Amino acid sequence: MARRSGKTGGGTALLRSLAKLGRTQRKAAGKVVAGLLALPAVTAPPPRKVARRPAAARVRTPAVAPGKWLAGQEIVAVPGLPPRRMRYWLYLPHTVSAQALAGGLPLVVMLHGCHQSATEFAEGTRMNLLAEKHGYAVLYPQQSASVHAQRCWRWFDRATQQGGGDVQPVAAVLARVLERYPIDRRRIYACGISAGAGMAHILALNFPHLFAAVGLHSGPVFGAGHGAIGALGVMRHGAGTRADAAVEEILARRPDFPGMPTIVIQGGGDTVVYPVNQQQLIRQALLLNGLPPGTPARIKVEPAGLRGNRNGHEVRDYYRGRQLVVRAAHIDVLEHAWSGGDERLAFHAKAGPDAGRMMLAFFGKQRR
Repeated sequence: MARRSGKTGGGTALLRSLAKLGRTQRKAAGKVVAGLLALPAVTAPPPRKVARRPAAARVRTPAVAPGKWLAGQEIVAVPGLPPRRMRYWLYLPHTVSAQALAGGLPLVVMLHGCHQSATEFAEGTRMNLLAEKHGYAVLYPQQSASVHAQRCWRWFDRATQQGGGDVQPVAAVLARVLERYPIDRRRIYACGISAGAGMAHILALNFPHLFAAVGLHSGPVFGAGHGAIGALGVMRHGAGTRADAAVEEILARRPDFPGMPTIVIQGGGDTVVYPVNQQQLIRQALLLNGLPPGTPARIKVEPAGLRGNRNGHEVRDYYRGRQLVVRAAHIDVLEHAWSGGDERLAFHAKAGPDAGRMMLAFFGKQRR
């Protein structure tokens, strides 16, 4: 497995790194992409055959896609803490559109849930195959088991919610990818499930001028918890009045907040992160995008498909003028799992709708 390592400083240095790409690099994107396509593919090896090895420690090869599957790691110096190592995987599509040759590849940052690895998430969601079809690069940072035994992103930590904690190493990995590869800075998106959704939301809200949209699947409401016990309360009951207060704090801290288009997907049968979280996430997304909570939605209801190929679901779209800024999909019987994924892996459900397709369809409408 090919790996690259580097050192990155604290929050100020990360922001400087994220701002490095300029017109010259974007102008040369076509040449860089052509060079990337000439590189040999690097594929994650299959897991070793060790009896009773914990599932979270296995490394799986995602569903086969024809692009480049690269692996790397970043060593991050977080103020007041020992240097922290973060592994990541990057998918680069084999087929590159004329738009990408001219302006760079759109990028989705995919954040796994608890008890998952980055490669399991890639395999279960089949996002690399979708990215190949639509011409996206996909970045999969992986939470270290040394930071959290179940590989949970610590979305409930106050420091993380404010841009420290787990945000620092993910931002460092993203900065490294932006330095090395021709990415379209107007089309960068964050996406995740469960704890990964909570982390994706935090990442987008702390870098609102970098991310064009965020996708939240079965995720907790933002800005509450503040500890493991508090996190369990949020997952079951939401954040109450804290949901609005957290958004007010973001807007007060960032008067130039540009809005954050958001897609929220939730299963009606989820007993890990209860549907009340989706209701509050919609409310937060409306406020963040300059819309009052009572804004009417355009509603589309899809009945269940034949032979259980698709669950019944409702999609609510909210517009600011002519721009779609919030999409909420409520899937009737879905439990705590990625909709339309590979059911052979935990936290993925076979029946659609395909959450990955829904995410990319929404992201395709958004530019920063």
